[in-house]
Amino acid sequence: MNPWEAALLGLVEGLTEFLPVSSTGHLILVGHLLRLEGEGAHAFEIVIQLGALLAVVVHYRRLLGARLGGLFRRERASLDLLVALLLAFAPVAAAGLLLRKAIKRWLFGPGPVAAALVVGGLAMILLPRLLRGRPRVDGLEQVTPRRALLIGLGQCLALWPGASRSMCTILAAEAAGLSTATAAEFSFLLALPTLGAATLYEAMKSWRPLLETVPPLSMAVGLAVSFLVAWAVIAAFLRYLARTGLAPFGVYRLALGLVVFFTLVR
Repeated sequence: MNPWEAALLGLVEGLTEFLPVSSTGHLILVGHLLRLEGEGAHAFEIVIQLGALLAVVVHYRRLLGARLGGLFRRERASLDLLVALLLAFAPVAAAGLLLRKAIKRWLFGPGPVAAALVVGGLAMILLPRLLRGRPRVDGLEQVTPRRALLIGLGQCLALWPGASRSMCTILAAEAAGLSTATAAEFSFLLALPTLGAATLYEAMKSWRPLLETVPPLSMAVGLAVSFLVAWAVIAAFLRYLARTGLAPFGVYRLALGLVVFFTLVR
């Protein structure tokens, strides 16, 4: 993998990890087009996923610092947020361990990704309309244990490549009664345990083929591009949601899914 290919994959990861369009699905499609196959190429996702994870830490550094200090002081808001994140993380951790091999065997390909894009696009267009008029609450303190568990169950659907972790958690949070802004913010924070655990697990399994296949310069380029782009996307996406909502991303998913069906699926 040369630095230009690493930069392109880092760009795709940074753009799509926190948008409700599926980073895994886009990386599968781009890898298919670039013919980047094999365990080493797939292991490179560890590197660029780490870049996106660092972007969350940097963007929310003040909130995380305050909540971390609050944990030592046993403040209620900090303890409640920690419990909510752990409850939301637990279902996908269990499901991922149980279904990981089956998912990689049956769902990592253009066909399943296209189907997930279309199904998710329809959900993003229709669900907000069904929820219109229902009361919403705002603020991370509103993420109760029940709501956190519902969001965690929704996140399990993101194990289907193309579904999008961001989309599944935001829609689940909205269905649980949270505002779109709070749903997105909690989704970004939930990336810390979810992506962190996934990155650590894959690194322990795939570090050798990664080092054998991807040169250090390509790793550095992919990490840097993913971090910078993801950091910009987080801030821009939060502002965009306040004005527009999720429907445009649903339309994009439908269009991309149909294009993939007619061009890459045989």
